[in-house]
Amino acid sequence: MFRLSLAASLRWVWIFSFFLVGLNPAARAQDGPPKRELRGVWIATVENIDWPSSRTLTPEQQRREYRRILDVQQLNGINAVFVQVRPAADAFYQSELEPWSKWLTGQQGKAPSPAYDPLPFLIEEAHARGMEFHAWFNPYRASMDSVTRRLAPNHPFKQHPEWFLRFGGKLLFNPGLPEVRQYITRVILDVVRRYDIDGVHFDDYFYPYPEPGLKIHDEAAFQQFNPDSLKLADWRRQNVNKLIQGLHDTIQDTKRWVKFGISPFGVWMNKSAHPEGSDTRAGQPSYANLYADSRLWLQEGWIDYIVPQLYWSTNFKLVPYATLLEWWTRNHFGRHLYVGQGAYRMLENTRSDTTWRNPRELPRQVRLNRSYPTDVSGSVFFSARSLMANPLHTRDSLRQNLFRYPALVPTMPWLDAVPPRPAQNLVLTRATPVVTLTWQPGPVAADGDLARYFVVYRFTKDQTPTPDDPRNILALVQNRPGTSPVLIDTSAAPGTDYAYYITAVDRLHNESTPVRVTTQGKAAEVIVAQQTPPTKPAAPAAPGPAATPAKPGPTTRPAIGKPETAAVTKEKVKPKKRGFFARLFGKK
Repeated sequence: MFRLSLAASLRWVWIFSFFLVGLNPAARAQDGPPKRELRGVWIATVENIDWPSSRTLTPEQQRREYRRILDVQQLNGINAVFVQVRPAADAFYQSELEPWSKWLTGQQGKAPSPAYDPLPFLIEEAHARGMEFHAWFNPYRASMDSVTRRLAPNHPFKQHPEWFLRFGGKLLFNPGLPEVRQYITRVILDVVRRYDIDGVHFDDYFYPYPEPGLKIHDEAAFQQFNPDSLKLADWRRQNVNKLIQGLHDTIQDTKRWVKFGISPFGVWMNKSAHPEGSDTRAGQPSYANLYADSRLWLQEGWIDYIVPQLYWSTNFKLVPYATLLEWWTRNHFGRHLYVGQGAYRMLENTRSDTTWRNPRELPRQVRLNRSYPTDVSGSVFFSARSLMANPLHTRDSLRQNLFRYPALVPTMPWLDAVPPRPAQNLVLTRATPVVTLTWQPGPVAADGDLARYFVVYRFTKDQTPTPDDPRNILALVQNRPGTSPVLIDTSAAPGTDYAYYITAVDRLHNESTPVRVTTQGKAAEVIVAQQTPPTKPAAPAAPGPAATPAKPGPTTRPAIGKPETAAVTKEKVKPKKRGFFARLFGKK
């Protein structure tokens, strides 16, 4: 038999392993940071978990606290917030349908004093930092207890007590009643129509989590509203499916750019109980126990993204993180898969899953996600308070490593695949020690969209230019209505040539062709850019909303604002011989 020495064997193993890594796109994807990745955080309002921290805060204190949360999360690299605006048939916004939340004002039904509507503020502050704002609703929970005398006069229970179930000391809407589905849809569409949100978001509460000795008493609805004579479990799943499908269609008919996503319990079904399930041993899979068929919603395209709550560690034997992650990568059916990350687990003193005491666990999970670059589109962390507490230095790991570079939110071509028009009238002014870029937004695109923000890339002569590497992104610059965008690059080295190009990005993160400009290493000059002709637009669609600006990236050093006044020579640069920048961006 042919035998190799130990050294030779190891050498061949190394060569073979290197060859496999070279063929594996997942391994190659880890060589650099992703340019597109949703990085979200849940901001829970129920029981004052994240915001506001107390029911007694004044509106100004609430605003100051919320700004601080967003400022910290912006430094963490977060580009989307999921804010709970309706925790229990109550409202964190001005509503004619449901009462003000007690977690906002201290008493259900009591308006903020002095009077203000928090939701426009919450949305505008997120948008000002380049973050998507997803309005998080709990569709079926009506109270955290069953003491109805404390409910506000305009609480829906006071108007329609027949709509509700009592279970586990709480009031719940009965999902089996058509009137309930119509009402919940009406509540959500009220927010979609009146506020500039980017998404509608549900958590994992559908039918209640089972509790020993308790039964859901929906017998009357089961008898009255079951024309297909389904079994009880199938009928309950059908009730939830009807809400999801109907809401999806209505949202799309109302505002085509508003996303719809759900964060279910992490296990759909165990393989031991269903052939399509995951190789796990979860106690309460969502399909069987919560009557939430999240896999079907993805198959049918009723939701735009899913955020399964994978709150287990990589070493948890009953539900290993890697096993469950791999299952979801095979079962998201082309819709976005974001992973719900259990950052809060690192604050627990748990004995059932001690791996969470390891500071490497959460970073390991994010890297596992990135090993599926075509299937996993990002992460959402529970919750804001957990990240702010910096458990086991996780926040430091995000800032200094995993989320060090900015990332654009992934596109959703089934909602919008038309890029905005490129920027125009780009001018570079170089006055040592800074480079100032000014430009104007392009005209409205064929689908009615304007640029939401602009991406500024910068290259030096020794770099290989690529728009896919976020390490080349100098800044993300907001498109503020009524003003021309400006970027002041204070990190430009005197005497060093740079190539800049700027792309426009719309509300659903489609990116335009670039507008290009270069420096020539002179002390003072003005250069007017070469502009790439826009590509042929797609067929027109319904007009989008007014453009809302975005934030600079977390590692951005250049200032963004009015250009400094400096003595410069204002003249257009004449075409020069084809050199580095001509090869880089094309002949002028």
